[in-house]
Amino acid sequence: MPDQPAPNPVPALEAAAEAVRQQLGLASFDAAGVARLDHFITAQRGEVAAGQQAGVAQAFGCYLGECLVRVYGGEWAAGPDGSTGVGLADRLFFNPFYLVSQQLDKGDAASIAAFFASVPGRLGAPAAGRKRWIS
Repeated sequence: MPDQPAPNPVPALEAAAEAVRQQLGLASFDAAGVARLDHFITAQRGEVAAGQQAGVAQAFGCYLGECLVRVYGGEWAAGPDGSTGVGLADRLFFNPFYLVSQQLDKGDAASIAAFFASVPGRLGAPAAGRKRWIS
């Protein structure tokens, strides 16, 4: 029996992002939406039970990831470690679920809005070359 190809997870990620957008009344998948989500996370982070944190990070991470896709031309992809995230410019990979989880844990010190605003600088930075310590 031939191996079945793995189902494409992108439609489910996009649907989850849309559900978050609608539930939180966010107008679009853009920087303003990320800023509103950031404020919502800050306001609600003390109310999220430890057992619910992974699900919240998953849902909000879908929204953040979709914003990265739409605003910065990224694409949903699998990272080198097999995690799901967003690839940008064929050289950067961000895990939006981890980023949301960090804000839930650390508050404004790990702001997703600050991260989102930093992406253009990251895209403009030259790719890190391999250092040759021994020639």
